[in-house]
Amino acid sequence: MLVVAAFLTGAAPAARAQETTPEAPPETPIVIGTSYALASSIYGTAREINVWLPPGYDDSATAYPVLYLLDGGVTFQDFHHISGIAQLGTVNGTSRDVIVVGIASADRRNELALPTEDPALISRYPTQGQSGRFRRFIAEEVQPFIEGRFRTNGETALMGESLGGLFVVETFLKEPQMFDAYVAVSPSLWWDGGRLARQAGAHLRDHANDPRTLILTLGDEGAEMQAPMDVLLANLRDHAIPGVTWDFTPRPTESHATIYHGAALEAFRRLYPAPQTGD
Repeated sequence: MLVVAAFLTGAAPAARAQETTPEAPPETPIVIGTSYALASSIYGTAREINVWLPPGYDDSATAYPVLYLLDGGVTFQDFHHISGIAQLGTVNGTSRDVIVVGIASADRRNELALPTEDPALISRYPTQGQSGRFRRFIAEEVQPFIEGRFRTNGETALMGESLGGLFVVETFLKEPQMFDAYVAVSPSLWWDGGRLARQAGAHLRDHANDPRTLILTLGDEGAEMQAPMDVLLANLRDHAIPGVTWDFTPRPTESHATIYHGAALEAFRRLYPAPQTGD
């Protein structure tokens, strides 16, 4: 038995040695876009900017609209999501070609939230409240970089969800000239007790009549999210601006976690409708 056992034990490696490992097939990376480390004098460091170009960009002389996407870092996944919607619209002809620029966040509450005097928020998020600095970064460094490097047609939009949506609404109210269109999905207007929504009327009174589009949407997300949205909507109705087109779409079947895809898809089709073709 010991001899047999020793024989069997010794035979196993020989059998394994005769097995052949299939050769691995060639690998080709799937390239979605290009990531840039944009040197920022405002932040004193390089910042991540990701760019998706529509198919055919390199083979044409066409100039394109630009969608600037908040939370647009590679690790946050929104860049992959929204650039995928842009590509789908190109492939199936439901929307025009557009350049998608993802702006990564390093500290979301620092960059996307306006200053608060709430001691609880300050204690919990001590770096919060530098949205003005982030807006300067976009206006003075990101937009010039994109406009100088790519073929753009001057048509711009800003999109964000949650805290990104809060930043979109704040930018629309305080710096409306920065973009032609604003898309705020489930904006966190609860921040600082809803102060931005309450102050919206004062900001709207300062707006020029330049054409602007504001798209707002909210899911079934509770009174904390709905109440300040209602205040914002009331201010928009009470301070109508001839050049501003705005609308609010409630999405009662969606939650904060599920609302983004459908809302972004609809926004693409509204902002970048496919050209109508005759029969």
